[in-house]
Amino acid sequence: GVELNAQGRPDGLFEVDMRLSVKASTDALTVFNVELVYGGLFQLNNVAPADIEPLLLIECPRYLFPYAREIISSATADGGFYPPFMMDPIDFVAIYMARQQQMAANADAGAGQA
Repeated sequence: GVELNAQGRPDGLFEVDMRLSVKASTDALTVFNVELVYGGLFQLNNVAPADIEPLLLIECPRYLFPYAREIISSATADGGFYPPFMMDPIDFVAIYMARQQQMAANADAGAGQA
């Protein structure tokens, strides 16, 4: 699974955290279970306010992902699994769009209850 979190900091930087969960199992036996939180600090200059959220939740994770994928691959290889587990690329645009749709649906449901 993939979870993304972005927040502003008092020093003007933005902290983006990517939580990746990978589990491999056969029947009832768990072969490996890797959970990784990988983060980065980003400085955004001359960015329109409407563009900040997409940058933080799409472009910043695109920069972080190759490094996080390498950590997971190395951890599985170091654990004795051959070949090492290599995560497929992640479509961060699709994740962002799904998140936006979910937020809109929640807002519509909340407005219907008022």
